[in-house]
Amino acid sequence: MTEKVSKHFADFDVWSTSDMVDAMYQGQVAAINAMKSSLTVIAGAAEAAADRLGDTGRLIYVGAGTSGRLAIMDGAELTPTFGWPRERLVFCIAGGPSAITVSVEGAEDSYDDGASEMREINVNNNDVVIGVAASGTTPYTLGAIDQAGKLGALTIGIANNADTPILQNAAQAILAETGSEIIAGSTRMKAGTTQKAILNILSTAIMTKLGKVYNGLMVDMIVSNNKLENRAINMICDISGCSKNIASEALKKADRNIKKAVLISLGENLQASEEILAGARGNLRAALSTLKSDK
Repeated sequence: MTEKVSKHFADFDVWSTSDMVDAMYQGQVAAINAMKSSLTVIAGAAEAAADRLGDTGRLIYVGAGTSGRLAIMDGAELTPTFGWPRERLVFCIAGGPSAITVSVEGAEDSYDDGASEMREINVNNNDVVIGVAASGTTPYTLGAIDQAGKLGALTIGIANNADTPILQNAAQAILAETGSEIIAGSTRMKAGTTQKAILNILSTAIMTKLGKVYNGLMVDMIVSNNKLENRAINMICDISGCSKNIASEALKKADRNIKKAVLISLGENLQASEEILAGARGNLRAALSTLKSDK
């Protein structure tokens, strides 16, 4: 369907610019609505992924063209936003890293390339592989999904066409049936919008299930500049009820680790805060519960 020419837009190129823009806007709204029927599946995939990743599993993103670039965009934001370890992120795009900015023609057509990449990176049963393909048939992505499944990984397929191989072969299948595009085959439009939104929701849900969010705050955020340092200080104040001076000093003692700084601001020393968090497997809510139960 993503390749189908819509009769309604046959003369799109001679429309007024305002009508073109309005039609594209309406298409974007429809694209987001197309996700609604898959929300339960997305939630299930997020829970399964969080359970599988544990303390050592990797998130592996796979795609070709627009789908691959959107997947990389999503994964690249997980480290600064949620402190997800870079060594536990892998990006596989048809045609290799150069395909991120320049189209590599024909790279997506090799099923074997996708499969071999999974073997080369030693995919195992602790890993989660997310394959994204608007068509649901991209050979490269299908090869990766199939091989990753054989190697024991949890596989998640995201596609915009129903009853397609990637959805049939993935353990978790997420469909957003966006139909034909205003410009036939231009899946950077409606299909791309749903892919980005699904990836956003899925990865954020995974990170939250893994304890990287507390009271709506990014408590595993990497504090890498002055703006983020101020944000971190405000987080610590909100959580512990301390002053900004105490929060700032705690953040320094914790080497800019927000979770440790929260515990320090509540009176713990660095070693104790590390031990409490370790006992809570890094979950701040559980760590704070421990403090309350000890009093």
